[in-house]
Parts: sequence; structure tokens; C-alpha cells
Amino acid sequence: MFRRFLFYNIPMTIDYEIYQSPFTWRYGSQEMRKIWSEVNKRLLWRKLWVTLAEVQAEFGLVLPEQLADLHGQMGSVDMPRALEVEAQIHHDLMAELKVFAEQCPHGGGILHLGATSMDIEDNADVLRQRESLDLIINELKNLLLLFINKIDTWADLPLIAFTHLQPAEPSTLGYRLAVYAQDLFMDWCALQTTRKELRGKGFRGAVGTGASYTELIGEKNLVDFENRLSRRLELEFFPVVTQVYPRKQDFILLSHLAGLGASLHKFAFDLRFLQSSPIGELNEPFGQQQVGSSAMPFKRNPIQAEKIDSLARLLAQMPRSTWDNAANSLLERTLDDSANRRTLLPEAFLICDELLRTAKRILNGLVVNEKAIQRNLQSNAPFAAVERVLMALVKAGADRQVMHEYLREHSLAAWAAVQSGNPNPLGELIRHDKEIVRFLPADELYHLLDINHYLGDAPQRARQMAETIRETLKG
Repeated sequence: MFRRFLFYNIPMTIDYEIYQSPFTWRYGSQEMRKIWSEVNKRLLWRKLWVTLAEVQAEFGLVLPEQLADLHGQMGSVDMPRALEVEAQIHHDLMAELKVFAEQCPHGGGILHLGATSMDIEDNADVLRQRESLDLIINELKNLLLLFINKIDTWADLPLIAFTHLQPAEPSTLGYRLAVYAQDLFMDWCALQTTRKELRGKGFRGAVGTGASYTELIGEKNLVDFENRLSRRLELEFFPVVTQVYPRKQDFILLSHLAGLGASLHKFAFDLRFLQSSPIGELNEPFGQQQVGSSAMPFKRNPIQAEKIDSLARLLAQMPRSTWDNAANSLLERTLDDSANRRTLLPEAFLICDELLRTAKRILNGLVVNEKAIQRNLQSNAPFAAVERVLMALVKAGADRQVMHEYLREHSLAAWAAVQSGNPNPLGELIRHDKEIVRFLPADELYHLLDINHYLGDAPQRARQMAETIRETLKG
């Protein structure tokens, strides 16, 4: 049963009679799916075959009319015919090669001259990785721009910070957002470097020695031959390869993608905690017709943040498989990486794509509940000022141990009041303690207990981080 419908305003055709991966339609963008589509892969294979023929023509191995024939059929991917051939020969690249050759009566006979399958497949994979990274890096840039706007907006808003999931000392919302932005900025820098350092296999034949090409053009021409291919493809090649490019590159790439996943996971995980009813300081956007629970209509579950954490958890496992592919590839190459790379590479990028798109939706519609922030701050912040009061008392000549005991007793009494649902009385208890006011007057104690004077340089550092990111992204 086929059905064509709109999913998030994207026209989709789904066959419900067979399994469909969630990445086929639910997760990731159409742009990313197109990069990793079967048709695009075969178009890249054809581009590589024609590029190889173009350079070989410069060395007198391919005639102009043969090259013109190949150019004319470069875009004529015929999936039904290719799958028909593959069913007979059980080799997808060779099936595509045969179909391409069938379509080119003049040039088909010189296709793939001197090449091995991985000369085509590996270079195509790196071209797809590079294009995918361009999408990811741009989406991450847009997310960072959203973050720095939020940082600037909320740099001065005090809130209670948490350590060990317990109220700790005051910070600001902008400073907390700067923590996430700083992580994502490191990811952006790492992915930029990864993008620049991606290398293709080049055209080195069955075991990487270039022997087949040496036979065709001579050893003295081999470096020039590869350099011309590299320039045409705008892709640098590894200087030393086997039948494949070093699989260590896949491990490095997916590790950095997983690092991006870790940063977004933390942001989403924190949001889930802060969105919980007892805290209630932040909320992801919730649509007017959105359903939170099938059983409890009142619920506003953080499903977008939970989706980020779920997909990021899957992404975190993927570098392990690429580690195995790199470590377990025996000698010049074994085929035990081939099947898993068909899903590892596209799904890693599609996950990152979905994580970034979801994070952008959350941040665009982020709900800041200032009343809840103020309530939690007033309930918990006075405890954070106790250390500040203690230090001032000792500087004024009080006995540190004696004052510590007074402050401990007042803190325990105040904590009991807060736990009972009453306002925090700690400030009043301290300002009315005769032993304490012997050393510090009530107005000075009032100043010390004011959390607005206990933020350090958090607002300034948050704004500086935002400005650093802004200036770097401009460049």
C-alpha cells in the first residue's frame, strides 16, 4: 500500500507493506537524505568514472568521442536496470558500471580502466561526507547564532544554580546558556577542522600501490596523474592507502559527530530537569493541538528534548563500530566493514541533522518562566550567601568556629521552613541574631545576603562568550 502525504510540510510517499527506516521520513532533512540516497551515490560513481576518463584522455588513453559519449549519459541513472543486473552478479558497483557502459556505445568500453571498486566507492563516500558536513556545520552555525541572542537577552537574569541536582549558588540564565554555547562552539571548530582534513583514497588500485595505473601511463607520470584527478575533484588524497582509505578517518569523523551529540544531549537533559513541575523554570515550545499523553491530557511532556537525548544516545555508540572497522581491517583490506558502513555513515549524519533541527525549534520557542526562576531563587539563594556572611564576620573580628555554628543552626531552621512550603526566613534569622549583629550591622548583612551581589562576573563572561562566537562565525 502506497500513500503520498505531507509530513512537516514535506511530500512523502511511503510503502506501508515493507519496513521503512525512521530516517527514511521521520528523522533528518530532505537535503541530508538526498545526499545519502542511492541515486546520488550512483551519480557520484558516474562522476568519478568520467573524471578518471577525462584525465586518462589527457594522457592519450581515451578518445574525445568516447569522452563525449560518457558525458552525455552521466546523469542517466537507471535504478530498475541496475538492480536487475545486481541480482545476477551480486555486486552493486559493477552492476552500475555495466548499466553505464550499456548506455554508452562509444565510451562504455573504457570505463573503470585501471580502477578497483574502492577507487570509486571510497572517493564517493568522502565526497558525501564532505557535503554532509557542510550541511551540519551550517545548521550548527545557525543554532549558535540563536544561542548568542538568548545569552545577550538573559545574561543578567539571576537564577539558582544546581550541583548534584541540589540548589547551590546563584548564577544567571545567560551564563548557563553560555555553557551550552561554549560546548557547541568547540564542536563547530572541531567539525570545521574535520571538514578541512577529509581525504579521499585517490586512484591507487587494488592494494594501493598504483600498479595498474603505472602500467597505463608509466611510473614517471603517476604523481601528475593523481594530482590532476585531485584538482578536478577538489579533493585531497591520502599519500598512503591500501585498497581503501584509512578507516581511522571514519572513527575521527564519527567521534566528532558524537561529540556534537553529547553537547546537545546535555542541553536537552538539563531542559528536561528544568521543565519538570517542581522546578518549572524553562519549557520547550508546546503546540496548541499537541498531545502530551494518551492517558493524562494535562501533561506537557518534553518530547523534543527527550528525542534529542534518545537519538544522541544512539549516535554515541557509533564511533565504537568505526573503531572496530579501523582496528579489525586485516592487512590491505577485508570486507567486514562494508555492510555496516552503509548504515553507519548516513545515519550518523541524519541523527546530527535531526538533533540540530530539533534544538533550533526548542531554542526558537524556548519559554522562560521568570516567576518560577524568582521563586526558586528566593527559596534557595539565601543559603548560598551564608559563606559570604561567614567570611565578612571573621574579617570583622568574630571567631570563625562560633559564627559557623550560629549560621548552621539558622540554616537548618530555615531549611525546615522551606521544606514546609514557607518563605525562606534565613535572612531575617541572621539579621536579628544579637551575636552576629555585634560584628556586622543589619544593613551590611542585608547587602551580603542580596544575591544580586553574589554573581561574580557571570554576566560579563556570558556576554564575552557570545561576542567571541559571534566574531568567529562572522569570519
